[in-house]
Amino acid sequence: MITKGQKINDRYEIIRSIGEGGMANVYLGYDTILDRNVAIKILRGDLSSDEKFVRRFQREALSASSLAHPNIVEMYDVGEDDGIYYIVMEYVDGKTLKQLLKKRGSLTLSEAIDIMLQLTDGMAHAHDSYIIHRDLKPQNIMIKDDGQIKITDFGIAMALNATQLTQTNSVMGSVHYLPPEQASGKGSTIKSDIYSMGIIFYELLTGSLPFKGDNAVEIALKHMREPLPSVKDDNPSIPQSIENIILKATAKNPKNRYDDARSMHEDLLTALDDERINESPYKYPYPEHENDSTKSLKKIEDLSRNEDEEEPIATKIEDKGDKKRKITIIILSIIFVILCLSIITVAFIVPAVTKPKNVIVPNCQGLKVSQCEKKLQALGLEVKTDIKTIPSSKVDKGKVVKTDPEKDRSVKQGTKVTIYKSSGEETFEIEDYTGQNYIEVQTILETKYGLDVSVEKRDVDASEREYDEQEIIGQSLAAGSEVKEGDSIILYIPNIVDTFPDMAAEGWSLADAEAFCQKYGLTIKVEYQDTTAYEEGKIIDQSRAANSPIVKGQTFTVTIARKPVEQTKPTTPEEGEDGDSDTSTGDGNE
Repeated sequence: MITKGQKINDRYEIIRSIGEGGMANVYLGYDTILDRNVAIKILRGDLSSDEKFVRRFQREALSASSLAHPNIVEMYDVGEDDGIYYIVMEYVDGKTLKQLLKKRGSLTLSEAIDIMLQLTDGMAHAHDSYIIHRDLKPQNIMIKDDGQIKITDFGIAMALNATQLTQTNSVMGSVHYLPPEQASGKGSTIKSDIYSMGIIFYELLTGSLPFKGDNAVEIALKHMREPLPSVKDDNPSIPQSIENIILKATAKNPKNRYDDARSMHEDLLTALDDERINESPYKYPYPEHENDSTKSLKKIEDLSRNEDEEEPIATKIEDKGDKKRKITIIILSIIFVILCLSIITVAFIVPAVTKPKNVIVPNCQGLKVSQCEKKLQALGLEVKTDIKTIPSSKVDKGKVVKTDPEKDRSVKQGTKVTIYKSSGEETFEIEDYTGQNYIEVQTILETKYGLDVSVEKRDVDASEREYDEQEIIGQSLAAGSEVKEGDSIILYIPNIVDTFPDMAAEGWSLADAEAFCQKYGLTIKVEYQDTTAYEEGKIIDQSRAANSPIVKGQTFTVTIARKPVEQTKPTTPEEGEDGDSDTSTGDGNE
């Protein structure tokens, strides 16, 4: 377990945890040699003994080490220390693009284009190195206070030029940004990253995702089948040239997308030119949904032969008077007929008379092995000496579970039969599935171990850390619990509860608060307070406490700092024109 103050490789001191993932955890660390803060990604302890995961973790390091670009998080070091596999990376002091969208809702057109220009430039560099990210989403994009973005987490990147790596059909990325070809199990290409960037561009401009659903499968099917909603329907002021970029990037048929990220970058550079703003809507040159029935079939030629050109199959016997030759032909013909009859007899008649009879394999379940053997042999079946052992929850240990061929099968006498006896009820230990994808875990537990798996949601506070909606955050059975086929387990996934931020502490303005209220359906009420203790225009108080849950329709009051009006001393009748006051005693005597 990694603790605060622990040193990795006697160099990197752990300060605190800054993120958790299904494969690795990320910590803020301090490089004691170079005197700088770093981000340290450490493979989870329960995976460090798994050779497959270690290879995948090391592959991440090798892939990312070849990338040097201002918009890609730089990797400093990679290694292993006493069974701890780690990667040391540049520490980015900022927030994720997802956190910015949660705070702001949609971004302005100029802000969105600036972010996309940086994103496409960074990914063009990665693609030039034949590296695919495969999990591009706002959660994996950091944005600094000066507006610079950094692409993170090439943890599932695939090096196309590494022949030792094999492509899998597993769905890796977040389903909201998943390309159709990846959802259908066809694997990823450079154009898969382009699709994800198109979805990100859509979200930056609208503040929402194009496809939503009750579960991951429903959303994936929408990516594969449904057309992308128009950004102009959400905001008519968006130029057609911008919508065309999104349409081209998110085409369902990869042939209709940009060839590479650099082409998309160059298109963004000229999108707001006068001659392009009102260009015609993008039309796909290739069909979006390929139909196998429309594929051309290979033409088969019909070859025929001219019957008039056929050669004769026999010749006439010219010398009909040659009796000796006739006798020879007759004798040869008789011999030929006898040979044919012999072949037919051997091939068909003899097997038909001597072939073994069909018998039905009996049901031996629950019998002793010796009883089953006698039952099989009585029917003329041969029993294999190698008795197999398999687990069974229905048959007592040592008794017969089944045979191969199975019961009620019709087989020939003499067929060899294998007997399977019970080793008793099979149990296995539950693992800690926290942080893993619930769909993958549920599939394994149901199909491989026969467990009854149910999935339930638990409320979580999104302000504590960023959760993946498919991430397991708990389970009803503790790790190490023994279970058997038919037992039940509940996997808990996050029901993300949005909470109020601390607007005063974070320096929010009225515009920020109004955008926040519009996004979450709140009614905003504004009050002002004269003060010099706070910057004018900033929020100094709010009616709902920070980290309290957001309920749609609530009234939310914010107090804004206002500069006090300077007070001037009024002129009184006792003051003269020169401003001096009357010094008389007021007794009426001059």
